[in-house]
Amino acid sequence: MNKRHRVQFPKNELSDSDQDESYFYLHGTSKKRKIKFHDYDEIYQVPGLYEQIFYDRLKCISPNKVTSILESAIKQSSDNFTELRVLDLGAGNGMMGEELKKHGVSRLVGVDIIPEAYDALIRDRPGVYDAFYIEDFCALSEGKKEEIESWQCDCMVTVAALGFGDIPTRAFVNAFNIISNEGWVAFNIKDTFLDSSDETGFSKLIRELIFSKYLDVYHIERYRHRLSVDGEPLHYFAVVGRKNAAISSEFMETKGIVF
Repeated sequence: MNKRHRVQFPKNELSDSDQDESYFYLHGTSKKRKIKFHDYDEIYQVPGLYEQIFYDRLKCISPNKVTSILESAIKQSSDNFTELRVLDLGAGNGMMGEELKKHGVSRLVGVDIIPEAYDALIRDRPGVYDAFYIEDFCALSEGKKEEIESWQCDCMVTVAALGFGDIPTRAFVNAFNIISNEGWVAFNIKDTFLDSSDETGFSKLIRELIFSKYLDVYHIERYRHRLSVDGEPLHYFAVVGRKNAAISSEFMETKGIVF
């Protein structure tokens, strides 16, 4: 069991401040370190710190929520949840993979861009994934693409990793295009990213994708993703749909989406 860490949240942190600018202090034996919430490479190096911050203190429920609505959506079809071959994009230290494993999916392939994610996974959750790749999906080699395609994934999930630059638009599209047609797609995204006033490439992609021929939406739900550092709820949308076809470059260009 991991030891508890001495963690301090800053006072007077505004709940509507940019989530990617939020931070905390980790107290060590001699000094305290300031660590941003999205400095995953630093957080993953400390056993149990990610879980303590986001799940124990801030009550994140997203892996459970996205898994449950994915399972519910699949029940509307003739597919079987336990036969899914899942590509977990932005898998991190394996929290989502662990939740999917509990529900008995057939195969799990994890992908992340930082080596520290793999190190934390092997340390804390060995055996959860059938394969795990440290790859930049914006610049995937043809050989590595073919290797990942050979797993014949028919579902892509990505949780708590979209919209803050952690997973760029191109990486999401490339992963979406790898899974088989009629495969399932499940993700969550901060509620404000679906507002029409947000003109960032990722926000535009998700809005256009939801209403496009490329994805049939089965379930969309607003829920409390976690708490902010001052205890206010942060709301996300969870989305589950079924892929109809690969997203074309023409679609991206027509919609003016930065790719």
